[in-house]
Amino acid sequence: MIRALACACAWLACAVAMAEDAGARRIVSLAPNLTELAFAAGAGPRLVGVSEYSDHPQAARRIARIGDAFRIDYERVLGLRPDLVLAWESGTPVESIERLRALGLRVAVIRADSLAGVGDALTQVGREAGTLAAANAARARYEARRAALARQYAGRRRLSVFIEIGDQPLYTVSGRHLISEMVSTCGGDNVFAALPSLAPPVDVEAVVARDPQVILIADGTAAAARAAWALWPGLTAVRQGTVLEVPADLVARATPRALDGLAAVCAALDSARARLGAGRG
Repeated sequence: MIRALACACAWLACAVAMAEDAGARRIVSLAPNLTELAFAAGAGPRLVGVSEYSDHPQAARRIARIGDAFRIDYERVLGLRPDLVLAWESGTPVESIERLRALGLRVAVIRADSLAGVGDALTQVGREAGTLAAANAARARYEARRAALARQYAGRRRLSVFIEIGDQPLYTVSGRHLISEMVSTCGGDNVFAALPSLAPPVDVEAVVARDPQVILIADGTAAAARAAWALWPGLTAVRQGTVLEVPADLVARATPRALDGLAAVCAALDSARARLGAGRG
């Protein structure tokens, strides 16, 4: 029995090794979040080309650029001789994916647009790249922390929140966006959750009409945004000092670092509760 079990374990280890050996050796990423996911899934050393704005981890900054989401240098991609191209389902234009496939390249379309989706994306990238063991380990760590944060902030009193991702013109997000999911997990209600588009422009008057308890700024221009909102002293968030900032780069990408963004959003809403005297409810 022991000998049989040992043989079975040895066979399984060999099978995993063979599967990893069969994975992609030269990978091109078409989006910054996919670059991060590739590194998290253990495939960072296999990246030979990445899109602009691929800035995390530090090693990603040293990899050749192949353009951005809308302007891909196809000649350069071909010159890198990739055996796998990672495309983002909701970010890479369908025309770009079709052209890359027409050029004979293997393209894996990765869906990563929610907190749960990050775990699925890690597994998919690991499977495509041949680093499944590392990817699954990363997913386990990610899921454990995500569950812990959800438990930690469960039961908080709900606050109405306006999420600002741009100020000239004023842009927000609907309930389908990753940042809105973070706000909801932390006990907030996006006042524009019902809007149909993912990142719609809105009028200041529409924000005033909803009078959110919190204005959450995630566009990297907090000082300018606070100055603009100060012109509306009647707003609850302005009057109570709950115009707050969260790091834009942590809340915008569906990668394992999104949990750092989630923690920042939850901390901001707890700070708002303290100012509003809301506490737990």
